[in-house]
Amino acid sequence: MKNETKPVDALSEAEAKAELERLLSEIGRHDEAYHTQDAPIIADADYDALKQRNLAIEERFPHLKLAESPSEKVGAAVAEGFGKITHRVPMLSLDNAFSDEDVRDFVHSIYRFLGQLPDNSIALTAEPKIDGLSMSIRYEDGKLVSAATRGDGTTGENVTANVKTISEIPNTLPAVAPSVVEVRGEVYMAKEDFLALNERMAAEGKQTYVNPRNTAAGSLRQLDAKVTARRKLRFFAYSWGEMSEMPADTQHSMIEVFKDWGFPVNPLTRRLESIEALIDHYNEIGLARADLPYDIDGVVYKVDRLDLQARLGFRSRSPRWAIAHKFPAEKASTRLTAIDIQVGRTGALTPVARLEPITVGGVVVTNATLHNGEEIERLGVRIGDIVQIQRAGDVIPQVLGVVSSPEDAVAFEFPTTCPCDLKTPVIREETAGGVEGVIRRCSGEFACPFQRKEHLKHFVSRKAFDIDGLGDKQIEFFYDDSLLPIRQPADIFTLKARDEANGLQRLKNREGYGETSAQKLFDAIDAARTVALDRLIFSLGIRHVGEQTAKTLARAYGDWASVHEAALAIAGGDKAAIEEMDALDDIGPAVVEAIGRFFGEPHNIGMVDRLTEQLTILEAEKPAQDSPVAGLTVVFTGSLEKMTRDEAKAMAERLGAKVAGSVSKKTDILVAGPGAGSKLAKAQELGVRTMDEDGWFELVG
Repeated sequence: MKNETKPVDALSEAEAKAELERLLSEIGRHDEAYHTQDAPIIADADYDALKQRNLAIEERFPHLKLAESPSEKVGAAVAEGFGKITHRVPMLSLDNAFSDEDVRDFVHSIYRFLGQLPDNSIALTAEPKIDGLSMSIRYEDGKLVSAATRGDGTTGENVTANVKTISEIPNTLPAVAPSVVEVRGEVYMAKEDFLALNERMAAEGKQTYVNPRNTAAGSLRQLDAKVTARRKLRFFAYSWGEMSEMPADTQHSMIEVFKDWGFPVNPLTRRLESIEALIDHYNEIGLARADLPYDIDGVVYKVDRLDLQARLGFRSRSPRWAIAHKFPAEKASTRLTAIDIQVGRTGALTPVARLEPITVGGVVVTNATLHNGEEIERLGVRIGDIVQIQRAGDVIPQVLGVVSSPEDAVAFEFPTTCPCDLKTPVIREETAGGVEGVIRRCSGEFACPFQRKEHLKHFVSRKAFDIDGLGDKQIEFFYDDSLLPIRQPADIFTLKARDEANGLQRLKNREGYGETSAQKLFDAIDAARTVALDRLIFSLGIRHVGEQTAKTLARAYGDWASVHEAALAIAGGDKAAIEEMDALDDIGPAVVEAIGRFFGEPHNIGMVDRLTEQLTILEAEKPAQDSPVAGLTVVFTGSLEKMTRDEAKAMAERLGAKVAGSVSKKTDILVAGPGAGSKLAKAQELGVRTMDEDGWFELVG
């Protein structure tokens, strides 16, 4: 049985490690398609299943969790064409529940975290999960000043002008509103408005739209706000970001405040006091779903009391006090007409099923991912088969299996060489345990044009260098250009100097560019020469080093010289450097190994050195200095009695401390509860400051 089809409890440690790597690659691809391109390529249910499997493996093998794990990720990068707004309070996503048992586990986890026995004393709200686009709207002194999409959770697209065209969103707030208010909710398109728009488009001989969610997202992302104004968008308020003063102390009361201020709020929102009441409300909404005037894909539960929300706090990507109970998926059958191979940045070969178009739940679907060669073998899929597909919400489905197979169906043979011109061999890496991995990769690495192009696209992406006017299409152009080729990152920053030596062949004289557009590109490149440390680390495209891992490394080492020195030391096998990095919270052996492997390659060292010569690299932001533990590295061990381990970690991070999972020379404080063992002994051996819980509370006040 292949790793991805084995039950989680049947996986060996080596198989689990390989499966986590596969899931990281697969989920990342779908995040980009859904959040940035508004063009998802698998069903919600399929995506949720991938996330759920990833989380289950992490819970069984917590030491294998990748630092850039999908369980730590929110949204995707900001799309091109818009200015950016940094959220004062991050816009996080929600964990999902798929069964009544999941809901019970969620509620019980709240009681466990707070150290209470389940006694139905904690009320929750339940509200429909609107299938639209998350929005944060900021008011200052009662006036609407900005609006931003969720983006990657930290930075969103500035769509202020477009949001002001939505009549349901007030431009001013009542005088009683606090001076700073950020109202959050969902922009959506009602079913009747979507149908009317499609009728109008068809009457004008224009292409019709696929579904309300993508249409709403696309309408809101129009560079011309007049286009947005012509499409009737609506809004439900259900949350908030920065508030200079809280006007209420419960979730339900805040919804009532929004209603009083003139915002639409969902009439199906309820305050409930038991698990059974939550599930009953979910079932009632599910039965009424088809008759609702808007699309929903589940019900969201939130702890009602805001003081309890504050105590529960957040994981890196989601609040502990909320969860989305998702609806089941829809299914249909169609013919699989072809299987294409796509090559990603890390060389992974992904098969994509091309389908005869079929409408499922009002959406026309034409393709689906097949994940890898093992998935094709497991399903027994052949080109020409009638296959069952599944989708939920507004996305393109996955292939569930074969319904029937005609005599002329053709078996698919996974290529043994890369589709690139070099035809380099395809390899399957072995895990640490010697198990053959499921992901097949082109062995050409940077010699493979697909991978080199994808690395460059990653380098200029929104989470990395974010260079205006240098997106995927431009990278394709310059990569293949004979006059001004860009083959590695440093080439971007020498582009202007090389262009000035080209005489009549300068960029401003070439098709697609003029003097103004060429100068704008050069100005954007010059502006990108000053870069944040975490963005530089992320831009290098090191395997397992995602956005969150890059931030962790930047925060821990502080400046590029220290990061570079540590990376080279790890590549050279320096045990102290390896131990220091491995001790960082959320950093595991896979990350350390990948960094050592990357900086152990002379080609990569040269590429990085040529790049950094062109840059001014900012030091990492210093942690808040208003607490006695700001900037210190803290380890918690033993059986804590006055707070749970999760609550202790969340508290330390709120106070600006770095929480590590193991003790090293870099550890500043060890907080030890009863039963502390080896970590306490090591801390005493190293002379690390140790204290009990009372000492910790006295220290932090």
